[in-house]
Amino acid sequence: MKDTLVRPIQRTDREQWLPLWSGYNAFYDRAGETALAPSITETTWERFFSPLEPVFALVAEVDGKVVGIAHYLFHRSTTRIEPVCYLQDLFTDPEARGRGVGRALIQGVYEQAGEAGARRVYWQTKATNEAGRALYDRVARHIGFIVYSHELP
Repeated sequence: MKDTLVRPIQRTDREQWLPLWSGYNAFYDRAGETALAPSITETTWERFFSPLEPVFALVAEVDGKVVGIAHYLFHRSTTRIEPVCYLQDLFTDPEARGRGVGRALIQGVYEQAGEAGARRVYWQTKATNEAGRALYDRVARHIGFIVYSHELP
């Protein structure tokens, strides 16, 4: 996409970040009755700006408009000494899709991970996310893992 600027999120981005965050959550069936509690959104937002949190955010901006978001975090691993980067959330405004915004955000996360000393970035998506997976197959390698999850009371 022409002149896509990928940069760390700023507090002044909240108004443009929120619809993208909501769109991301709706894609993963967290809307309406299954929407995240407002306190989760607020806590997530605040974590981006806390020096005590390992959670970070990048935005993709085109002509002054935020058109994509990437949230990532660093954690320890039992199979590596250096930190590992988990790209937790990636979302592009539907009007900006197919124009390199997602790729630019992933590249931005790769750069941030490298600067933090990480040598691995990974993420997960729905098996049915064909558009996303078409991009992911070009910028990373699917290593065949299946994700299991269990919610605790």
